[in-house]
Amino acid sequence: MSDETPESLIPYDEIVQDALRAVVGRVLSSVAAQGGLPGGHHFYITFRTRHPGVDIPAHLTERFPEEMTIVIQHRFWDLEVTDDGFSVGLSFGGVPSTLRIPFAAVTDFVDPAVEFSLKFQASEESEIDTGDDGDNGDGGPKGAPVEDGSNVVAVDFTKKK
Repeated sequence: MSDETPESLIPYDEIVQDALRAVVGRVLSSVAAQGGLPGGHHFYITFRTRHPGVDIPAHLTERFPEEMTIVIQHRFWDLEVTDDGFSVGLSFGGVPSTLRIPFAAVTDFVDPAVEFSLKFQASEESEIDTGDDGDNGDGGPKGAPVEDGSNVVAVDFTKKK
């Protein structure tokens, strides 16, 4: 017998990723229907900024050419959820903006209030090739924010055992 696992003709990984992204959609739909977050819940949502269908202001794409993380907590508005993604109003440096994000662009979803986290595999095939090496130009890590009090943060929520 061989120790190698046979290659599946069924895309299980893709099916599971889609199902987990549906969890994000269901949670956001619940928050939108309730008109706000219950209790101490809040979300950190990381997404690929150049993924097809992402619609964010150009200055945010310039600051975050690969990924960015948004915080859904106290100051957000007009949260709308569709089958394919969501839109939300957030303020960045005092400037209100509407972001439209397909669920396929989401790479992380975290609710630190209850230590819940989902990490998604990014589909490289659907990414737009920018020729960018991922450096944000200031020598900092990818997605590192400019300290301006915005809703964008760099987050690493790996659970320590």
